[in-house]
Amino acid sequence: MTLAAAGAQSFHFGACPQPSVQDNFNVTKYMGTWYEIEKLPAMFERGKCVQATYSLLGDGTVSVHNAELLSNGKINSIDGVARVKDPSQPAILGVSFFKGVPDAPYLVLSTDYQSYALVYSCNGYFGVFHIDFAWILARTRVLTEEIINQSRDKLAAAGVDIDRLTRSNQTGCDIMT
Repeated sequence: MTLAAAGAQSFHFGACPQPSVQDNFNVTKYMGTWYEIEKLPAMFERGKCVQATYSLLGDGTVSVHNAELLSNGKINSIDGVARVKDPSQPAILGVSFFKGVPDAPYLVLSTDYQSYALVYSCNGYFGVFHIDFAWILARTRVLTEEIINQSRDKLAAAGVDIDRLTRSNQTGCDIMT
């Protein structure tokens, strides 16, 4: 990874933090479409109208469909599969978009299933540094400032650098439906 690419990410020295996740997480209630409201910078996201749709598969895994609208008006999407890593901690999933590449962690820190979800991911490298990702998601393309601020507080308590969060553009997304 080049230094320029690292600048587009949330890069930190040391090991990944280990935040608490949602108690009694119900993966079935989490299914459906979530819209990105705020995020830590992620070089793999280049567009607006970012959304993720989750569907439970017959084998207990979760189909993941991420989509965004690029500046040229085209929809960019990718499909993957998520798996609960340990049935005793169902809020910790691993997501894979490419065969042969290790799963990326997907931790649901908090959700009410109907309006918001807080998701965190962190990849550590030899205990020397880590790159993390965080998302405030909503069931609609807008979320009240009150819920956004509460979500930011929860992310900060989990050790996320909320000063790096950026607001996602969810306007002009009619083509995405």
